[in-house]
Amino acid sequence: MYRLSLLLFALFCTAPIFAAERPNVLFIAVDDLRPELACYGKQHIHSPNIDKLAESSVLFERAFCMVPTCGASRASLMTGIRPSRNRFVNFLAWAERDAPKATTMNTQFKQNGYYTASLGKIFHHPADNKQGWSEPAWRPKGVQWYQRPENQEKHAARQKLGNKKKGPAWESADVPDNAYMDGVLAEKAVEELQQLKKQEQPFFLAVGFFKPHLPFIAPQKYWDLYDHDKIQLPDNYKVPQDAPKESIHKFGELRAYADIPAKGPVSEETARNLIHGYYACVSYTDAQIGKLLAELDRLKLSDNTIVVLWGDHGWNLGDHTLWCKHSCYESSLHIPLIVRAPGIKGGERRTPLIESIDIYPTLCDLAGIPQPKHLKGQSFVALMKDSKAEWKQAAVSRYRNGDTIRTDTLRYSEYTLPKGKLVSQMLYDYSTDPLENVNVSAQQADAVKELSAQLNQLKGRNRKPGKSKQKP
Repeated sequence: MYRLSLLLFALFCTAPIFAAERPNVLFIAVDDLRPELACYGKQHIHSPNIDKLAESSVLFERAFCMVPTCGASRASLMTGIRPSRNRFVNFLAWAERDAPKATTMNTQFKQNGYYTASLGKIFHHPADNKQGWSEPAWRPKGVQWYQRPENQEKHAARQKLGNKKKGPAWESADVPDNAYMDGVLAEKAVEELQQLKKQEQPFFLAVGFFKPHLPFIAPQKYWDLYDHDKIQLPDNYKVPQDAPKESIHKFGELRAYADIPAKGPVSEETARNLIHGYYACVSYTDAQIGKLLAELDRLKLSDNTIVVLWGDHGWNLGDHTLWCKHSCYESSLHIPLIVRAPGIKGGERRTPLIESIDIYPTLCDLAGIPQPKHLKGQSFVALMKDSKAEWKQAAVSRYRNGDTIRTDTLRYSEYTLPKGKLVSQMLYDYSTDPLENVNVSAQQADAVKELSAQLNQLKGRNRKPGKSKQKP
């Protein structure tokens, strides 16, 4: 009995020390962030803080979301399971409703001894999987979208016509960072870090920034980083040759804003303003991320904190005449992914294809906690350590009736009816057509056949039409 008491005493005394030595996790999500950043080779973008993070991290050059719309993408990432025609469908998706038996990432960390906190936009709905957070999910309140009085008035007038009617699609105002939501969020995240520093329990802090999501509103100083006259429309500002009609949408999300035409293309000047506003918002959010990372350093938490920065999906800036996301094109699916972890060499780049469902098992491995059995992604820790590690050869995504597979040099997409009947296909060969200007599915029948079979096998549907697998 005496020996047993000594053993229990020893375990009790050493448990907090062990917990304190486990790595923390700073989980940074950015809404609508395409990998148009200086660290991704886009030198016209001012993103010094994300670039600095990349210098001490592993940057993944070819990471892709599962669904190019926010709620569905986040639900898939946070559950670690793939979307389907009836699961994780649109921006209103709830993880806990579409996959009620799945253990979400925040819940897995909480159940394994972590203090979990959500600030800003992580799940689309703050109440989604609320039991997985150690404190209620927090979002800024009482912060007006617009700071210019004329824009506030226009927004209020349009809101009377319905919730989907909004003010201008962009705004520049001579105001401090905390006049807009991401500035308030950054201040709250800094305060949260200061409180978490006092705990012995390791933390999983998720911080979800709202910009560069529409409307493109940011303090004037971030607009001033860019010369409006030098902003160019994309080289692929046209519908690809022989592209199926199902692949091109009418960008309804943007049309909800004032001064955007109800149908047809936007004017060239409007396009330039949209691109300018997107760039300004990227730089604004980058500055807020910089404040968070600087506080992590100041608190001497960086050496024992895993930092992951990811975008929930891409964004079209006129690519293929499209705006917003919601397509099976590269510009809607390609996301930034940067991971820094204790003990893993930074300043590295990786080119293998990553799916966003791979993030969940990776963080479990890095933190030394078990992976739930339902996860469909793969941990890329070995790839972080060794660029030659064995890895998957394809990434699969979907949006509504379109499913798409990305390989090293090809992207194949197919559009089907609910019972599986094939409607249309498209194939782009990046070795000769990096901007997806010509659909070559009719010219490369063998590649289409092979990729179609691979796509349906990877998404779990090597089956007869109409038979779907919905369980995680």
